[in-house]
Amino acid sequence: MKIQKGVAGNADPKTKSDCYVCFETTTSDGIDIDLTSKVMPMYGETIRTLATEILDFFEIKNCKLKITDKGALDFVLAARIEAAIKQVVDTKKNFLLPILEENMVMTARNQFRLSRLYLPGNTPKLMINAGIHKANGIILDLEDAVAPAKKYEASFIVRNALRNVNFYGAEKMVRINQLPRGLDDLEFVVPHYVNLIIIPKCESANQIHQVEEKIATIERDNNNAIYFMPIIESALGVEKAFEIATASKNVVAMAIGLEDLTADFGVKRTFEAKESLYARTRLVCACKAAGIQPIDSVFSDVADMEGLKQNVLISKSLGFEGMGCIHPRQINVIHENFAPEKSQIERAKKIVLAFKDAEEKGLGVISIGTKMIDPPVVKRAETTLKFAIEVGLLDKNWIQLGIKN
Repeated sequence: MKIQKGVAGNADPKTKSDCYVCFETTTSDGIDIDLTSKVMPMYGETIRTLATEILDFFEIKNCKLKITDKGALDFVLAARIEAAIKQVVDTKKNFLLPILEENMVMTARNQFRLSRLYLPGNTPKLMINAGIHKANGIILDLEDAVAPAKKYEASFIVRNALRNVNFYGAEKMVRINQLPRGLDDLEFVVPHYVNLIIIPKCESANQIHQVEEKIATIERDNNNAIYFMPIIESALGVEKAFEIATASKNVVAMAIGLEDLTADFGVKRTFEAKESLYARTRLVCACKAAGIQPIDSVFSDVADMEGLKQNVLISKSLGFEGMGCIHPRQINVIHENFAPEKSQIERAKKIVLAFKDAEEKGLGVISIGTKMIDPPVVKRAETTLKFAIEVGLLDKNWIQLGIKN
């Protein structure tokens, strides 16, 4: 019998909240679990029991399993062990820990997506407390943030995180790899209550259709809607923006990725962003016409909060409704500066109150002073107030409380 080996995880001694696993089939009878852990006195037996349960689940009788633990939680240990085993053993079975009830929640197509925080899909330590930073969305990234050699095992980490990490109400997003490889990623996320799939380097409606068709073939025990956010990162994608935005009813937002886009243009990305102005306004126009949310690119300097603020204000002035984050410290700046100004909130309250008064009086015409107010203006005012409530600038019961100014 040929001895085979599979490895997964991080062997760096400075690693935290992770582990390194080496699985080998052997010719000798029995299972040998070699465990080293920084928490051996407290959790050594628990880790050993979990490892034994996983080996039993995959019906493995003869092997050596070496685990070097650096404080990994169960969902990480299980992902690393399974990834190592499946490099050696051909099986369709999946070892799944019980899902958290709060992770089975659906999200709404029109909910706010002001901020989305990128987390590398193979770095579990960054996932564990990510939700406490209150980003609107948490992105488990399988694409650019994961080295090519680690993408397979990262899929198991992302799958288990979707089930077992509490993200405290943030929308659970996964950025799959560029198609066609990204279609394989869907097997790991679709059955496990992902809320939104980010489709990178999107250049046609056909790519959206491919994702939809693949999702339709994947067995799952829920009918939760899975939304799409394609990212436009090339000149071709810009030119086909409206086609992509209207490719599916499940496309709820579309983002722009300026690093790859400027590389495709053959120009340097600058703070002023004049080189991408046409592309950004083209994307906003396509999104507004399609009735979906336009989302701006990330701001890469995590130390420059003033620069981020100015970037957000420009983004907001162009019509964007959110942007990506690469560090938690960026979230509050994004929320505060995308938020409506006080004068906008006050005007929106007057419009909504006038609409409410007209409805109560059975009037078909709404006016403030001598100015007539049409339905789109009322809808925009309602959106502004919803936005203000979302970011804590207005009490949700402001009408009942008599907060009119």
